[in-house]
Amino acid sequence: MPDLIPVVYEQLDERFTAVRGDDYLERLWTGGRWTEGPAYVASGKYLLFSDIPNDRVMRWDETDGSVSVFATGAGYTNGRTIDRQGRVVTCEQGARRVTRVEHDGSTTILADRWNGKRLNSPNDAVVAADGAVWFTDPPYGITSDYEGERAEQEIDGCHVYRIDPGSGDVEAVATDFERPNGLAFSVDESLLYIADTRRRHIRVFDVDGARLSGGREFAAITVGNPDGVRVDTDGRVWVAAGDGLHVHDPDGTLIGKIAIPEAAVSNLVFGGRKRNRLFITASAAVYSLQVTVNGAARL
Repeated sequence: MPDLIPVVYEQLDERFTAVRGDDYLERLWTGGRWTEGPAYVASGKYLLFSDIPNDRVMRWDETDGSVSVFATGAGYTNGRTIDRQGRVVTCEQGARRVTRVEHDGSTTILADRWNGKRLNSPNDAVVAADGAVWFTDPPYGITSDYEGERAEQEIDGCHVYRIDPGSGDVEAVATDFERPNGLAFSVDESLLYIADTRRRHIRVFDVDGARLSGGREFAAITVGNPDGVRVDTDGRVWVAAGDGLHVHDPDGTLIGKIAIPEAAVSNLVFGGRKRNRLFITASAAVYSLQVTVNGAARL
C-alpha cells in the first residue's frame, strides 16, 4: 500500500477553488536519487519514470501498485512523452539524443545532432498533433558524471528544437534561452510554454506551424526553479517548482500551490483513465494525487 500524506492546498486566488482533489498524497515509491520524466502509458496502465543518477527507468503498475526496474543502463534518461501512436519518446542525457521506441520494440534515433554537432543533453519533449517532436537541450547531462557523461559542449548555447515529422530534420526554433527545460502546448497548440530554469520563469510563444514568435514572460517562479510543465483542459498551466506544484491561470496569475514534501519537484504528468490523476516526481520519490481537473491530451 502507498504511504498516505495529508496534502496542503495553498489558495492565492479565488480561481483556485476549481482545483481540488484528495485530502492526501499517495507516495507511490521512494528510494531514488533524482526522479524525473514521468509518462503514463494508458495502453498498459503503468507509469514510467527515471531515477537519473542511478541510470535506471522504473515502472509503476496501476493494477497492483507494484514498482519494478524497467531498464538499467538507460542512457541517463530524463523527460519522456507518449506520441499519438502510443510510442514512448525519450530524452537521453547520457547518449545526448532523442529516441522513440517503436511498437516492435526497436529504437529509432530521432535526433542526436544539430548542424553536425552533438546535442548537449536533451531534457524534455512534447509531440504535436502533426507528429513533430519539440524538445529542450540544456547541458545538465554533460557538466558532470552525476546525471550523464562529462563532456565538452559542442553547440554554442542551449536551444529549443523541432524534429520535422516528414523529413526528420532538426531545427532550432528558439535560441535565446539560458537553460530551457520543461515545455507544454496549450490545448489548441496555438501556444507553447517553456521553462527557463536559470532565469526562473516560464515564457510563452505563439506557434505558427513549425515557427515560434513572441516569447514573453508568462510567469516568474519565486520558490526554487521551474522544471516540468503541463496544461489542463481549462488552459491552466501547472509548473513543477521548489516547494511543490504551482498552478497558473491562462492569464499568468499564480492562483495556488500544492505542497509536495520533498526538497524540490522535478516534473508531473496527468494520467489515469480520465487524465485526472496527477503523477509527480520529486527528489527521491514519486507521488500521486487525484484531482478535480483533467489534463489536456497533449502528453
